Amino acid sequence: MGTLVTSRDIGQAALGVLRRELSDFANFLPPYRMISLAGGGGKRRIHPPEPVPAGDAARGAALLAGRFTLAGETLGVPAGESVWALPAPSRTFAEHLHGFEWLPDMLAAREGQAGEAALTCIDDWLSWFGNWNSFAWSPVILARRIRVWLQVLPLLDSGDDRRAREMRLKSLARQALRLRRALKLLPASAERIDAAIALMTAAISLELGNRVRLAAERQLASDLKAQVLPDGGHVSRSPMTSARILAALVQLDGLANSQGVALDPEIGRSMDRLAGGVRFFRIGPKGLASFHGGGEGSTRLIETAMRGREKVKAFNVAPHSGYHRAEAGGSVVIIDVAGPARGVHGIQAHASALSFEFAPPGGRLVVNCGWSDSQPPGWREAVRATAAHSALTLEETSSARLIAPGWKRNLLGDRFETGPDPVRARRNEEDVGIWLEASHDGYRAKYGVGIRRRIFLAVDGGDLRGEDGIFRPVEDGPPEDPEKLLNFAIRFHLHPGVKASLSRDSLSALLVLPNGDGWRFRTDGGPVRLERSVYLASGATPVRSTQLVIAGEAESYGGGERPPNRVRWAFQRLGRVGGA
Repeated sequence: MGTLVTSRDIGQAALGVLRRELSDFANFLPPYRMISLAGGGGKRRIHPPEPVPAGDAARGAALLAGRFTLAGETLGVPAGESVWALPAPSRTFAEHLHGFEWLPDMLAAREGQAGEAALTCIDDWLSWFGNWNSFAWSPVILARRIRVWLQVLPLLDSGDDRRAREMRLKSLARQALRLRRALKLLPASAERIDAAIALMTAAISLELGNRVRLAAERQLASDLKAQVLPDGGHVSRSPMTSARILAALVQLDGLANSQGVALDPEIGRSMDRLAGGVRFFRIGPKGLASFHGGGEGSTRLIETAMRGREKVKAFNVAPHSGYHRAEAGGSVVIIDVAGPARGVHGIQAHASALSFEFAPPGGRLVVNCGWSDSQPPGWREAVRATAAHSALTLEETSSARLIAPGWKRNLLGDRFETGPDPVRARRNEEDVGIWLEASHDGYRAKYGVGIRRRIFLAVDGGDLRGEDGIFRPVEDGPPEDPEKLLNFAIRFHLHPGVKASLSRDSLSALLVLPNGDGWRFRTDGGPVRLERSVYLASGATPVRSTQLVIAGEAESYGGGERPPNRVRWAFQRLGRVGGA
């Protein structure tokens, strides 16, 4: 068990809060804003970046009808009123609202007034918040809004009102200049990479000058070098973060090439590494494995990220990111073999050590509950727990523990305070298939035992076998109470498209994929239960699903090599048993 929070983390976080407070106070003063944001006016040519794929027309129609559904919450806007005049249901809702990431959906609506309605929302925002607002102009929200407004740059420069067009472009330039000064206020996380990309795009698209562009480029190159791991993963260990950063870099690279701007070589090197990482995390017919705050991702996001790099060389071990991948006969299994990320990179992390996802050719079968930013915030903490993953849980506790509510969490954010460290893993590839083995000590400090998982994927991809063991390390000696039993539950969350039914003896289950392919789940660990689960990785509203659960009691002095401290299980292909 490792400590993930240090006194240095607390000191850095406190200093960051102080710097942001001082910055907000300074920007509250009109003379400071007039000086610091000078240069945003004046007539200039615009160079729109490559248009992004259209948004969701159905969500756009709802927005035009006054129903703003963001982060799982809905705000109704009466006809004739402005969304900016109404109180937001929550802070998270307000962050999404001011970030304007819903704007492409509105523009995708088939109603003829979509563009006019979008401009009305933008112009209303300018009248309410265009000068300054510490929340709406905070660095993370500012970067999101700049990125979206740049995507609809031709729209901002449209309409018969010349003054309105100039005000929109002037505000966008001022926001970019504010972001330049605010870059250093952001922690060294993926959010600062996003902000630097947005600022570079603005500098090129709005002709803000080389000083702005180079300042953003230096920060971006430095952060990419520090945060993009050699195997192409992001230091947060989130597959979605890798894909999102790569897609943004691809679009930036296209804009720079169109304007004859040479980018720092580190940006190109990072793109090559990230492409390998995204390729590693692809699973199932489409999408990414759902680990550490990410979901499947949209097809358009992944296609944008991998443009021109579809044939990137594949690999099966991501040692820096902490994952192993086994692929055979069209089946793919990816297992998490590390603890949660440290520092600011762990604010979205999960207690998912030794969890796995499995996708045969017919689609995803075993998954984690996952997450996406469009989900209701009330689910966030629940899906970070070990029980929300296809892993073994001991005494209904997680293998990593979040900082307790209080001043420390308020200062540092929702990161883990302790977690398994180290997580050990190894693999062995043979003619008959691939063996993966990993162990962690996330329960050792509290319960005196370690957890081991072994997985075997047969060469034809039709047989996935596993073994979970609970063992007491020999060097720890006997426990205080050798007779004490430890409750455990091994969970296998099934994709919502999978239909499951138990056998009469409850020692096996029939699983049918959406295409009709059948799989048999078997275990020697006692009765299997079918319980409710929920899937949040698709980006839609939470979807009900099913989980297979094996529960039992383990000996506190066991070695993990025999029952009850060892449970074997298997997923074996049966062939077509249902209709497609």
